[in-house]
Amino acid sequence: GEVSHCFPLNFNPQRPEVVGVPGMLQAYDQAIRTVQLYGPTNFAEVIRKASEYAAQYQTQQQQKYFVLLIITDGAITDTAQTIRAIVAASALPLSIVIIGVGNADFSTMSVLDGDGGVLRDDTGRAAVRDIVQFVPFNQCANLSRLTSETMAEVPGQLLGYMSQRGFVPNPKRQPAAAPPATATTTTVTITMPP
Repeated sequence: GEVSHCFPLNFNPQRPEVVGVPGMLQAYDQAIRTVQLYGPTNFAEVIRKASEYAAQYQTQQQQKYFVLLIITDGAITDTAQTIRAIVAASALPLSIVIIGVGNADFSTMSVLDGDGGVLRDDTGRAAVRDIVQFVPFNQCANLSRLTSETMAEVPGQLLGYMSQRGFVPNPKRQPAAAPPATATTTTVTITMPP
């Protein structure tokens, strides 16, 4: 097999996005039957890839907001690179939700979350805004709590981005003229063994 820290969970490199939670769950269900989780746990590459997508939608006319969902069973091993990627992404229409599963040491995730202050990379550059939400799965008693915890900060992050950019909502598109717009796109990464 091949080890990859960044691949489309729906296995479609031409159209890697999924729409909303149902699309994410379908992609996850398909992938969990196909791939094997494997370390090390690196986030920087997938954050940079999500940033490439988000960077294409920074105008009033082309409004999309992306949510990158990372489900991890391991402690992060590329901390400095990940912090640099998050700081760079903090000016983009992007939120990052990290769910930690299992009993790994997730203490570094609290630093990424930025709730304790402004996240700074190793060069001293500060994040424009907090875009990360970390949720330890084992502290959520049920699916409802997990959903509310993972999505708790996303609405404020989206509104903060739109406000900073001076964007107002575009007029509603007519369904006959165009496919329905999506407010979020969720991408999940899982690594595969050699």
